[in-house]
Amino acid sequence: MYTHSTQIRIHYALTDQMGVVYYGNYAQFFEIARTEAIRQLGFTYKELEAMGVMMPVSDMHIHYRKPIRYDELITVSVTVKEWPIGKKITFHGEIHNEAGERCTMSDITLYFVDAKTMRPIQMPDALVTVLQPFFENAD
Repeated sequence: MYTHSTQIRIHYALTDQMGVVYYGNYAQFFEIARTEAIRQLGFTYKELEAMGVMMPVSDMHIHYRKPIRYDELITVSVTVKEWPIGKKITFHGEIHNEAGERCTMSDITLYFVDAKTMRPIQMPDALVTVLQPFFENAD
């Protein structure tokens, strides 16, 4: 299992008229966390794209439990719980507020696709190499 967390401070432009984070912004928070998770593995999305690999989102489920408000420092965690099978990868996400309360959960699936043909492909070998150690000795 691979997990990575990143923190984001909520600025005013992210909130709605009620003073809470606008629901559409949560996808961005999970995107930031996924980008940083891949960076922590030694890659960037830019490098994956240079290798001819794109990762479009194919499925996204977000469950909102508690509102997040202006100026809160949130922790966004993404986890790859299961070894990616085939041509897709699923990131499970959680957002916690400063008090440590779980506010939001997500499951977001992305496909690996060839940038030229836009057809699904297997996970790139370079990504397999850096992700595989997190799944060794897993039951």
